[in-house]
Amino acid sequence: MTVHLETAGEAGPLLLCLHGIGSSSAAFAPQLAELSAHVRVIAWDAPGYGRSDDPDGPLDLDGFADAAADVIRSHGASAHVLGVSWGGVIALRLATRHPDLVDSLIVADSSAGSGTDEAKAAGMRARAAELAEVGARAFAEKRGPRLVSDLAPAALVERVVATMAGSVRLPGYGYAAESMAGADLRPELSAVAAPTLVVCGDRDTVTGVEASQVLAGGLHKTAYVIVKDAGHLANQEQPGRFNAWVLSHLHIVTNSRTQRARKG
Repeated sequence: MTVHLETAGEAGPLLLCLHGIGSSSAAFAPQLAELSAHVRVIAWDAPGYGRSDDPDGPLDLDGFADAAADVIRSHGASAHVLGVSWGGVIALRLATRHPDLVDSLIVADSSAGSGTDEAKAAGMRARAAELAEVGARAFAEKRGPRLVSDLAPAALVERVVATMAGSVRLPGYGYAAESMAGADLRPELSAVAAPTLVVCGDRDTVTGVEASQVLAGGLHKTAYVIVKDAGHLANQEQPGRFNAWVLSHLHIVTNSRTQRARKG
């Protein structure tokens, strides 16, 4: 199975970007363009999405996390991992399943999974049938506009819809939806050893501020920030503010690690 990657940057630590359930590597265009001046940025099309191959069989959350681990191993010893929404859920599982590969986490507009609520889990499981029935374009036109705030320019809304329409397909989307429906990461948050930045747009109505607060409260080494005037896709709607927080986090983590090494 070949996983498609978009890469940028030639020096610095590695930053792996994991997109949301209705997206692809295209979601990280602002990060590939701007953060690559400071770090090596890799953004994937998850297995079964965009230009990546369909997986050989069903993938659960562990399977997606293992696929992300393979990407890290193929590019270095470890990486900082940025996950948006579903990508954040994968990132958290990656951090508990492969802690040696994760230098730090940035978990944006995410949650502990849809398995925290029966209604949310049922709604997530119903998405695959909806996609099969209406097709990717209609599916994206219905869901895409909800992912940004009412302040978002029309061009961004169109780009989000186009990205989703060009990225989602079965069976990959179905595997992703099931991985979310079955996930309740709350019991394992305390086991995440990597320092984590939890980020949420103040106008996120998809997962919402409360879900990010649950993550921040359950993690030990964490900072929590709100991105003003941003919906669920804060990294795309307010890339300047979002990227500034990411760089600040990476700077703090890197300096802390350097100081510990010197003392050791």
